[in-house]
Amino acid sequence: MKFLDKIKICVVAGFTVLNGLLGAMAAPFYMLVCTNIIDYITGIVASAYRGEAVNSHRGFRGIAKKVCMWLLVAIGYMLDYCLIIMGKTIGMSVEFRCFVSVAVIFWLLFNEIISILENIDDIGTPLPPFIIEITKLLKDKTDISNFE
Repeated sequence: MKFLDKIKICVVAGFTVLNGLLGAMAAPFYMLVCTNIIDYITGIVASAYRGEAVNSHRGFRGIAKKVCMWLLVAIGYMLDYCLIIMGKTIGMSVEFRCFVSVAVIFWLLFNEIISILENIDDIGTPLPPFIIEITKLLKDKTDISNFE
């Protein structure tokens, strides 16, 4: 078996296990990870346009922030689990198994999308007017500041 085939098998096995663990949260979580990566990269590029220096300390803080976002999702999952156990204890059936965690993921997604759009704007790429309007609506509804 070739080396690349072994890597493919490991990647597929890893995603299979992760999909099994995440269940309905898999697609939103993958979107969050993708937006984390895009935000990090556009943030580095935009910092040059803002006249800010890129350094390892600042980069580490950005990565730590992204990891903390994933921890918030884990906390949401724990809260979901607690709600399920509480529901069973009082004899109620909880239909949504990952309500809090998915709500946290989408709130974080909105934040990341706004940050990405800010970075793209700072780089000088024109944003379509409808994206600006949708972003303003998201900003107002998610209580995010510092976006104009």
